[in-house]
Amino acid sequence: MRWEGNEQSENVEDRRGSGGGGGFPIGGRGIGLGTVAVAVVAGLIFGVNPLTILGLLSGGAPTEVVQQQQGPAQAPPADDREAAFVSTVLRNTEQVWGQVFQANGASYQQPRLVLYRGVTPTACGAGQSAMGPFYCPGDKKIYIDLGFFDTLKQQLGAPGEFARAYVIAHEVAHHVQDQLGVTGRVDALRGRVSQSQQNELSVRVELQADCFSGVWAHHSQQSKQWLEPGDIESAMNAAAKIGDDALQRSAGRAVVPDSFTHGSSAQRQRWFAAGYKTGSIEACDTFGASRL
Repeated sequence: MRWEGNEQSENVEDRRGSGGGGGFPIGGRGIGLGTVAVAVVAGLIFGVNPLTILGLLSGGAPTEVVQQQQGPAQAPPADDREAAFVSTVLRNTEQVWGQVFQANGASYQQPRLVLYRGVTPTACGAGQSAMGPFYCPGDKKIYIDLGFFDTLKQQLGAPGEFARAYVIAHEVAHHVQDQLGVTGRVDALRGRVSQSQQNELSVRVELQADCFSGVWAHHSQQSKQWLEPGDIESAMNAAAKIGDDALQRSAGRAVVPDSFTHGSSAQRQRWFAAGYKTGSIEACDTFGASRL
């Protein structure tokens, strides 16, 4: 991926030099480490914000969280290559989604992306690096501990810069869903449907985010021509590695489709490919699809 020298986003906030804190005051009650572990497994690294999953497990929507006071937002150091990569990809998502929204008569509100280490306060509760990257609708921010990229390569077997770009694009896609009202409509069903129905809704949310990631990749490549041979394959490989069935097998567990919250490897690849092939958000209607 030929990303060096491209424009970088100004919406990156670097908290890596500051301390974190806070707990998980979600659903009006404390969440113990056992429940957090369940949420992390259920989150399976990508997709629905693990904090949202914690809300589902505790039986209610997240309560308002009082965040710790932060100093002025700090930009990453200019010589930080990983941060520069993230900033470059984020800037391109801003450009692509800004154009897509404008073409549909709407205005795209850019999210902020927070780099942190370990733990950090968010409007959804305390975010922890063990959860992987996540998007918080409460403050319209994406949270990433860059150490996750090592996990992606070494533990999940998904190397490559475009695999990392896919991670970022997937979290941005959750912001797009929030802007389109998808997040609100799904959250409104919380507590009104069975656990299996909640899982199915989660799968459709995640597969749509994968498809939106493909839409971004389509338009990004059309405008930048910055992808190299093997880049799309690395994203497809990442999608396969974090399919629910693949993760259940790698954990030595039986594959239980009713427990899926993100979709199978084949489904995640199929919906990313659908977005990439068409470049159309209309092609990403996972909620109306009879076959995922």
